[in-house]
Amino acid sequence: MFKDFSLCPQLLRAIEELGYTEPTPIQLRAIPWVLEGRDVLAAAQTGTGKTAAFALPLLQRLQNSIQRQREPRVLVLVPTRELAAQVSDAFRALARHLPIRGALIFGGVSPKPQLQALAAGVDLVIATPGRLLDHMQAGAISLSRVEALVLDEADRMLDMGFIHAIRRIIRALPKQRQNLMFSATLPEEIRSLARTWLVNPAVIDVAPRNAPAALVDHRVYHVESSGKHPLLTRLIVDGGIRQSLVFTRTKHGANRLAQRLEKDGLAVAAIHGNKSQGARTRALEDFKQGRVQVLVATDIAARGLDISELPHVVNFELPHVPEDYVHRIGRTGRAGLSGKAVSLVSREERDRLRAIEKLLGHAIPVAAVAAAA
Repeated sequence: MFKDFSLCPQLLRAIEELGYTEPTPIQLRAIPWVLEGRDVLAAAQTGTGKTAAFALPLLQRLQNSIQRQREPRVLVLVPTRELAAQVSDAFRALARHLPIRGALIFGGVSPKPQLQALAAGVDLVIATPGRLLDHMQAGAISLSRVEALVLDEADRMLDMGFIHAIRRIIRALPKQRQNLMFSATLPEEIRSLARTWLVNPAVIDVAPRNAPAALVDHRVYHVESSGKHPLLTRLIVDGGIRQSLVFTRTKHGANRLAQRLEKDGLAVAAIHGNKSQGARTRALEDFKQGRVQVLVATDIAARGLDISELPHVVNFELPHVPEDYVHRIGRTGRAGLSGKAVSLVSREERDRLRAIEKLLGHAIPVAAVAAAA
């Protein structure tokens, strides 16, 4: 029970109002360590409650010593704007009965509201690295009083080009602080790098490393590159699929595929780093509400997307990194519901497929292309 963590009454009240009953495995294992002040390196499947696993104990910490001079004491770094917004929403919901102020910082929008929030004083900041560095360089924020740093989706933060920005941010933090790293996947090389920033961390794996969701049905279709688009349309139309998240490797590929599917009469939106924040937010909301049937996304744009009851994920192109396959399909088969993960594999991608199967420890069943006709 959440009351066993000795959380303050305001947090317990918010938890009850949100309908949370029993802590998830990651929450059961992480919350005590974070409350104790330990550094934590945690890996857990997407959709298992990672955000609350660090938000609850950090909010408890802030509540225990509200300071008149409000400079950030908790910093949460995330790789994408969408994830930043979701983490902020989670903190706001849990802190609804606490006198704690926060600021949400990311690019692609006007910095003015962010600067106003920082000037008014905040206890915690949730940010993407690039925009945070902009504010630091402009002297709009000081990190000299940060007591706890969270790297959320740590593997993506470090593995997709954020490492130099993170190092610059860390140099601005006090040397004495708590460090928390949470992610869906933590490949060994990332764990090794993470350990250079953590002091005697509690290491938590609540699921087998790089294990896919248990309720996902995997299928591979061997098809030439030129046949992928028509096959995808057939699978969606003939299968009566109401919601499908489709992954491509590049932004241009996402745009091109979205345009072709739209010509096929499907309601489609694309989401990637070149889209404005407004366009990305609208596309995601339209997808969640069923106004868009197919959401075409790149890995980095889809990182951290929380889409409940998503029935269908498609790898239009296999990822370069096998671990990304696990993360992609982790979008479905959540909350006790079954899901389907389909991969369209061309001749050129078979080496990638073998690497994914080696990671999973088994072959992925092959479906006949004719079965989709």
